[in-house]
Amino acid sequence: MLEELEKCKICPHQCNINRKKEKLGRCKSTEKIKIALYSIHNFEEPCISGKKGSGTVFFSNCNLNCIFCQNYEISQLGKGKEKTIEKLAEIFLIQQKRGAENINLVTPTSYVPQIIEAIKIAKRKELNIPIIYNTNGYENVETLKLLEGYIDIYLPDLKYAENNLAKKYSKVDDYFEIATKAIKEMIRQVGVPKFNKKGLIQNGVLIRHLVLPNHIENSKKVLKWIKENTPKEIYISVMAQYFPTYKAKKDKKLNRKLTKKEWEEIENYIEELEIQNGYLQELGEHEDEYVPNWQI
Repeated sequence: MLEELEKCKICPHQCNINRKKEKLGRCKSTEKIKIALYSIHNFEEPCISGKKGSGTVFFSNCNLNCIFCQNYEISQLGKGKEKTIEKLAEIFLIQQKRGAENINLVTPTSYVPQIIEAIKIAKRKELNIPIIYNTNGYENVETLKLLEGYIDIYLPDLKYAENNLAKKYSKVDDYFEIATKAIKEMIRQVGVPKFNKKGLIQNGVLIRHLVLPNHIENSKKVLKWIKENTPKEIYISVMAQYFPTYKAKKDKKLNRKLTKKEWEEIENYIEELEIQNGYLQELGEHEDEYVPNWQI
């Protein structure tokens, strides 16, 4: 599995570099796993956090360069510490011992080969809680196929339906086509959400979308695609937690939070589409408080 790192084509950028010798790829990841934080997180969707919290593992580096990334210190600036595959497996088991409802792999794309090996080790040592693949959505279908049987829950973003926004804000040309193909593959693997008696998700796909200020039409197109191209039982999490951070502070369109009017327009559109399942955040005032302190 680790030979994938010698000519890395793990994500859609297809950098084709030897990560065991170079550090030139889009995500800046080497063969070493880099982690910024592992913790019990209580601010995911209710079906993920439950009462005991989600066992998050935040990976450093990212294959997108979103100018509004709330986790930019780890995704863009690379803050974190290198860990071995064996240590990653140990972290999974530590999270389970802490009582986490699941293992939540946050921005894991760059490390798929290592993660698979770590899961194998941890399962041999009785890891038995669901594993979540929490991704920005910019994924290779062929890489996702490697994960089949290892991932129980896919938690992809669908950030953009308008590729001009993806180019402007995340520096990719073909986000919508890539992400929608990836989501269809995720649904093929694990289907729609299935829950236990406590209401906690055990299998399936839950699609996230963060609404951006001044770009309500993009959000409507995202929601319309989900409605028309996924099973009616699919779950959607529509998020209002945007706040200007990182380079977005200097962008004229993104340098403010959502307005009440914008959010109400989204709420009305969701009702118009008759989307059945999911979560709709309340428009808040202290979104920045949910960003973790990046220290292990």
